[in-house]
Amino acid sequence: MVDLKLVFHDLVQLEIELWNAVDARLRAECDLQLTWFEVMQLLATRSACRIQDVAEEFGITVGGTSKVVDRIEAAGYCRRRANPNDRRSSLVELTPVGQRVVDTAMKIFEAELEARLGSVLPEQELKRFAATLSALRTAGRSVSAPQRAE
Repeated sequence: MVDLKLVFHDLVQLEIELWNAVDARLRAECDLQLTWFEVMQLLATRSACRIQDVAEEFGITVGGTSKVVDRIEAAGYCRRRANPNDRRSSLVELTPVGQRVVDTAMKIFEAELEARLGSVLPEQELKRFAATLSALRTAGRSVSAPQRAE
């Protein structure tokens, strides 16, 4: 029988170690923390999005998201502009400097993931691992979803 407590511990420790390693490398080579990179990477994939969209993507509060975006904006990596469809919200987008930082950081990010994941497991095992993680996340969301009375 698999010890699920040990699986939990190993999974959490892997996440912490991986986060810390990627964060340290991004800070050292780009002066960019991983939290900022995650948000900026999302902004890079969309022409503009609301704070609410970012918060939903990462499962964090709107207030916390707003504070992170404030700091990224103060660094000159993103800007807010009026939302033409909703005066109550603004749209956030990367600045050209922010896009250059994300492009540089992406190479570092990918290299660190390759060193810590891609070079450790064969391709087939990585595919299986990715599918397993996806299945577990999907199942977790299903368990967490509010149950409706019929």
